[in-house]
Amino acid sequence: MPQKLPKPAIRFKKLYPDVWKAFTQLGERCHDAGPLDERSRRLVKLALSIGAGLEGATHSAVRNARKAGLSEEEINHVVVLAVTTLGLPSATRAFTWTGDKSRVSGHRTAKAA
Repeated sequence: MPQKLPKPAIRFKKLYPDVWKAFTQLGERCHDAGPLDERSRRLVKLALSIGAGLEGATHSAVRNARKAGLSEEEINHVVVLAVTTLGLPSATRAFTWTGDKSRVSGHRTAKAA
């Protein structure tokens, strides 16, 4: 079942379909460009989004990591590893993002909306 995109992404896709197509093709090519397996790529993407401080990207990375079979424990380990590199405040922020069930599940509750 295809993952439902967030509303801003759906709007962007409708307004700029050629750009969206090129973006998704680039993403596919980047994933296929090296030796990392799916699980490893998903851990890297999660770490990158946390390190860049991108909440939406972190939610997306968690959804994709879970879809690839990563456990909550593995996802939390990425956050713990951020403590010594990014600092406790940044890791704590990431921990709230990775644990935000209403956003990482792909379903937003009225309270989270």
